[in-house]
Amino acid sequence: MIDLRLLREDPDRVRASQRARGEDVALVDSLLSADERRRSSGVRFDELRAEQKGLGKLIGKATGDEKAELLKRASQLAADVKAADAERDAADAETQELLQRLGNLVHPDVPVGGEEDFVTLETHGTHRDFAAEGFEPRDHLELGQLLGAIDVERGAKVSGSRFYFLTGVGALLELALVNAAIAQATAAGFTPMLTPALVRPQSMAGTGFLGQAAQDVYHLDKDDLYLVGTSEVPLAAYHMDEILDADRLPLRYAGFSPCFRREAGSHGKDTRGIFRVHQFDKVEMFSYVLPEDSQAEHQRLLEWEKQWLTSLELPFRVIDVASADLGSSAARKYDCEAWIPTQGKYRELTSTSDCTEFQSRRLSIRVREDKKVRPLATLNGTLCAVPRTIVAILENHQQADGSVRVPEVLRPYLGGREVLEPVAK
Repeated sequence: MIDLRLLREDPDRVRASQRARGEDVALVDSLLSADERRRSSGVRFDELRAEQKGLGKLIGKATGDEKAELLKRASQLAADVKAADAERDAADAETQELLQRLGNLVHPDVPVGGEEDFVTLETHGTHRDFAAEGFEPRDHLELGQLLGAIDVERGAKVSGSRFYFLTGVGALLELALVNAAIAQATAAGFTPMLTPALVRPQSMAGTGFLGQAAQDVYHLDKDDLYLVGTSEVPLAAYHMDEILDADRLPLRYAGFSPCFRREAGSHGKDTRGIFRVHQFDKVEMFSYVLPEDSQAEHQRLLEWEKQWLTSLELPFRVIDVASADLGSSAARKYDCEAWIPTQGKYRELTSTSDCTEFQSRRLSIRVREDKKVRPLATLNGTLCAVPRTIVAILENHQQADGSVRVPEVLRPYLGGREVLEPVAK
């Protein structure tokens, strides 16, 4: 959530942010009104309580008619205090409910617009000219079937559409990717973490995934637990309700977890293969830093993602995601999109978001510095979303006979194997 003081001091900035997100600008005025009622009802309650306490002292000293009048006033005050307390609680509840619906403030340099209004910041690598090499590229599913690596038919039989099995070298390729990603993150100073896949509502809401993203979240009604769509959620909630000392920052974690997404609204999109699925594994970077350091940390996370994709020898570009395509918790987001030859376009492989103080305020995570306590900043960055990375590797490193060259960074984790060979026609 944002700072209410900032809202009061600069409501136009908050309105502009809401407008850039394509979200309800009237929410800002509703929140200002609720906050004013919360503050005024709080003052009213404090005044009545002070009068009530003073009256109690007078009653102890009074006698006769004066005492009777004071007792009558005390009875009325008790009713007024109770009513003021209820009004204060109602106004506070309304303020908090509206505040939870407000997205993070969009960074002023973010391009304004929707999904297609991003700005390309840089491009890396070159696209292979398969025609010059004398063959038509196969898509990742055909390659995966030739290699005995991907089985979507049995995935659908067992679990339904958008589920799959990774088999043989497919399973080994996932393990190689995860180990290589964790090795890079550990070398960069991240603490590796295996995180829970189920979290409580306060953890999911605190990271901002029960607002606009709620339709994509799986919920277990009987247990009131949520399946995470990213280990960002448990990593953000890891220090919930804690005060961290400034000299411990930055704290950097690399979480590995299964991820679950309903993919609501994606009907008909990416139905072939394993690019858009309901369950996948992912290595996620997460940072806790001082608020003034968040933009520099955002650049560091992006550099680590670029280092990873470069090590996989993939052509990719970096985009500055447009305002209406940001998640509610992100002030700014960069995506790294790999070139997918058979689609003839770049597709998102990794992303990194600067969430500033938005999540830490919701999760009550603070930092103690020079005897002062204040919210800190959180950032996240995908290092390796496994299925999409497999898609990019298979398509970009395929050879005419259906084999796939293994990037050098992965070979130590595949027993030195340099090529994945077809096992079936």
